[in-house]
Amino acid sequence: MELGYDGVLLNTAIAKADDPVGMARAFALAVEAGRAGYRAGPMARATWPCPQRLASALRLCEARMDRFYPIIDRADWLPRLLPCGVRFVQLRMKDQPETGLRAEIARARDLCAAAGAILVVNDYWQLAIDLRCDWLHLGQEDLVEADLSAIRKAGLKLGVSTHSDDELETALTARPDYIALGPVYPTTLKKMPWAPQGVPRVSEWKRRLGAIPLVAIGGLTLERAAPVYAAGADAIAVVSDVLKAPNPEARAHEWVRATR
Repeated sequence: MELGYDGVLLNTAIAKADDPVGMARAFALAVEAGRAGYRAGPMARATWPCPQRLASALRLCEARMDRFYPIIDRADWLPRLLPCGVRFVQLRMKDQPETGLRAEIARARDLCAAAGAILVVNDYWQLAIDLRCDWLHLGQEDLVEADLSAIRKAGLKLGVSTHSDDELETALTARPDYIALGPVYPTTLKKMPWAPQGVPRVSEWKRRLGAIPLVAIGGLTLERAAPVYAAGADAIAVVSDVLKAPNPEARAHEWVRATR
C-alpha cells in the first residue's frame, strides 16, 4: 500500500521527532478528536466560543497553568496533593526566616518538577530568582518593591493580585502573565479591607483583561466554582476548601475531576 503525500509527511515528522512515541500518540489523539467532532456535527452559532475566551485559553495552555490552582502554606502538602493530579500550585508562606524559606521553596520546586507540576512562589521574588523557579506571584505592596526587570531577566512568569480598579491598572503596567481578582466571596482566611467582589465583577475584569488569564480567589468552593468559571475566570485559586477539608486528598481529586 502506497502512502499519500500527507502520510509521508506524517511518518517523517514522527520519525524525526525527539520523542517519536509521544509524537505518534499526539497525532492519534488529534485524529480521534477530529472524528469525535465530525460525529458531533456542527455547533449552534450561539454556543461558539468567543475569540477572547479562545485567546485566553491558549495563553493558559502556553503558560502551563491549570484551571484548579491550590495555594499551600508548606511543602509538606505536595506529597499529598501532587498524586491527586495537581499541576499548578502556589507556595504562600509568611513570617519565616530566610534560611527556612529557602529550604522550603527548594523542596517544593523539586517535588513539583518531579511530578511535572508548576510551582508558583508567593512574594519572595529574590529567592525565586536565586532558586531558578518558574513562576512568581506578587501582591500590590510587593509589586511596588520588586525589581521587575530582574524578574523578567530571570525568565520568571508573573501573577499579580488585584482588588480594585486602581490596583488593576497598576498590575497591568507590569505585563503580568495572569491577574488574580479577589475576594470573590467572603473569606475567613484573613482579614480583607475589600468587600466581596461578587461574580459580576469577575465578568467585568475578564472583559478588561482580554487574553490575559484571570484567576478568581477568595471564599471559593467546588460548589461555587461553576458560575465563576462561566463568568470568565480561567482558573480558581483554592485554599480552605482543600486544606481544611476533612479529606484534603479526596477534595483535590474532586476539583481535578471537575476541571479537566
